[in-house]
Amino acid sequence: MTIRNLMFSALLAFSAGAAAADDYGAALKVGTTAAFAPPLEVAAEEAGKQGLKVEIIEFSDWTAPNVSLENGDIDVNLFQHLPFLNNANKEGNFHLVAYAPAIINNVGLYSKKHKSLAELPDGARVTIANDVINGGRGLLLLQKAGLITLKPGVGIQATQADIVSNPKHIEITEVEAVQLARTLDEVDLAQGYPHYLKLSGTVDPASALLFDGLENPEYVIQFVIRDGHQGDPRLRKFVDVYQHSPVVRAKLDSFYGKLYQPGWSQ
Repeated sequence: MTIRNLMFSALLAFSAGAAAADDYGAALKVGTTAAFAPPLEVAAEEAGKQGLKVEIIEFSDWTAPNVSLENGDIDVNLFQHLPFLNNANKEGNFHLVAYAPAIINNVGLYSKKHKSLAELPDGARVTIANDVINGGRGLLLLQKAGLITLKPGVGIQATQADIVSNPKHIEITEVEAVQLARTLDEVDLAQGYPHYLKLSGTVDPASALLFDGLENPEYVIQFVIRDGHQGDPRLRKFVDVYQHSPVVRAKLDSFYGKLYQPGWSQ
């Protein structure tokens, strides 16, 4: 076989491989975490009734879903907002983009020992998320509560180094966000995510001493994909089911209660 024929054969093989890579007949693989899985599972069932196969893959941390997506092991994930995604792309050299909005959740400050922020003692122990973005969100909550003051303008990327005032001398410890609910038996106050609190059964998710509110569009959780895969028709169909199926909406309402809003209506 001549070199030209070898090159032509290789080109055919590559084209066949590319066609196989874009074969959308396979099940859509959706990565998520426990906080978002139940409504997604209902959406998968509803999509199945319309002929779309969907596989929900649950991860136990906030790193693996992006690694798996970047590697092509899954087609889309749902667990993060844009600031988290932007930081993940920067830190991991990923090529991931937001495809469509899902929901926005309230995040709050919770306590099992105190009924108000005013009851917090001097030197109170506080836990917040340990990743740079959600930890910043926790510090902003503590500032909103009047417990600390941050350098002007630091925003969601605030770190403890940006604290300029701490009148109650609170001791802030950073832990993995999915583990925050488990710290409530040991600390005076914890940043909390209502969906994880509900799953853990630790406290009533509606009992936060302070919420950060649902008015911040940057906190809308996103369906995230690899850049270049925006044309996947399975994604369009599945997101449409998630956003518009009355059955899925009923599950969202029952699972999150009043502590969420649809992000696509923001």
